[in-house]
Amino acid sequence: MMKQIDGWLTAPKGFVAAGVKAGIKASGKHDVAVIMSTVPAATGAVFTQNKICAAPVLISREVNKRPDAQAIVVNSGCANACTGEQGLADAKAMQEITGEYLDIEPESIFVCSTGVIGQFLPMSKVKDGIAAAVAKLSVNEGESAALAIQTTDTFIKKVAYEFEIGGNTAKIAGIAKGAGMIHPNMATMLTYITTDAAVAPDLLKRMVKAVADKSFNMVVVDGDTSTNDSMIVLANGLAENEIVFSEEHPDYETLYKALLQTAQDLAKMIAHDGEGATKFMEVNVIGAASFADAKLAAMAIAKSPLVKTAFFGEDPNWGRILCAAGYSGAAMDAAHTNLSIGTIRVVKNGMNVNVPLAELKPIMSEHDISITVDMAAGTEKATVWTCDFSYDYVKINGEYHT
Repeated sequence: MMKQIDGWLTAPKGFVAAGVKAGIKASGKHDVAVIMSTVPAATGAVFTQNKICAAPVLISREVNKRPDAQAIVVNSGCANACTGEQGLADAKAMQEITGEYLDIEPESIFVCSTGVIGQFLPMSKVKDGIAAAVAKLSVNEGESAALAIQTTDTFIKKVAYEFEIGGNTAKIAGIAKGAGMIHPNMATMLTYITTDAAVAPDLLKRMVKAVADKSFNMVVVDGDTSTNDSMIVLANGLAENEIVFSEEHPDYETLYKALLQTAQDLAKMIAHDGEGATKFMEVNVIGAASFADAKLAAMAIAKSPLVKTAFFGEDPNWGRILCAAGYSGAAMDAAHTNLSIGTIRVVKNGMNVNVPLAELKPIMSEHDISITVDMAAGTEKATVWTCDFSYDYVKINGEYHT
C-alpha cells in the first residue's frame, strides 16, 4: 500500500541534499545543488537521445555503467552544451571537485547542467557553489536543492511516498525541472528520484528505462528534445527489505508501481508547468492496434500547434484533433472512430454529433481537460500529457537567451 507524504528527496533514509546561490544565474537565484546518499546506492538512469548532447550527459552515461553511485552534482543557468573539449573538462572537474569535498570516488558522482546552450561554465563560481552546497548538506535542505535545478519553471515539482515492501516500510521521493523544450526522448528535464528500498542494480536499470517510457517519455510541450535530459534514480537499500533481484521477485511489482507513480506524478507536473501554459491536457488514445500506434496518435495530437492553440483560445475545434490522429500514421477505422472532449462525445462513428457549442464551453474553460480518441482498430491504449500554446510561450522563448 502506498501513501503520499510531504517530503523532499531526503525523505528516504540516508539521503541529504542542498542547493545554493553561486552567481551562475544573473537573477541571483539558487543554481548549484548536491544530492548524496550516505552509502553507495544502486543506480539507474536514462538520458537524452539528442545526438547533440551536453558534456555532463557524456560524463553521467559513464557513471550509469557502474552498479552503484553515491551523489549528484547539478547546476542551472548554463547547459554546458556545444562547448567542446573545454565543456567536457569542466563537467569532469565538477565531478572531481564534488568527490574531493564529499570524500568519495568522483566516478560515483552524476553530473548535470541545465540552462543556455553554447556558454562555458564559470568554473570559479561552480567550485564555490559546490563547496557551499556540500557544507549545507542536510535532510532539511531538500527545498533548496529543488530550487537550484530550476530554469523557467514556475513552481517546484516534488513528490514523496511511503510504501510497504517485504514487511518493511520504505520511502521514495523525487524532484524534477522542466517547462519548455519538452518532448521525448526525454525532455529538457532533470529528474532525480531517491528511495531507501533495496533492489539489484541491473534490475533497477531495467526498471528505470521501463518507467521512463510510461512517464517522462509520454510528455510533450513543444516537440523539442533537449541536449541535457537526465533521469537518475538512486536506491540505497537502507529500508532493509529483501533485495528485489528480478522481475519474478514477489516484491517487484510493489517497487515498480512506486517508481512509476512517482515518475508519472512528476511528468504531469512538467506538463502543467509548460512555458506560458494555461491548460493541462490529457490525451487518451484507445482502441489502437498496438501501444506504439496509440502513442503515435496521442503524440501527434499533443504536439499539434493547431490543437494546442485551439485549446488556448477555448475553441472546441475538434476537427484539428481528428486530423492529427489521421496523419499520425497509426492504424484507424475512420468510419468507426469516436472522439470525446471531457465527458462529451463530439464524434461518433466518424460523424459529427452536432453538440451545441454552449455545452462544450464550460469544459473548454477548465484548466485540466481530457481528450479521448477511439481509433476503432484494436484494444491497446496510451495516454500523453501536454499543455496549450499561449502568447506567453512565444514571449518566454523569444526572450530566453537575453
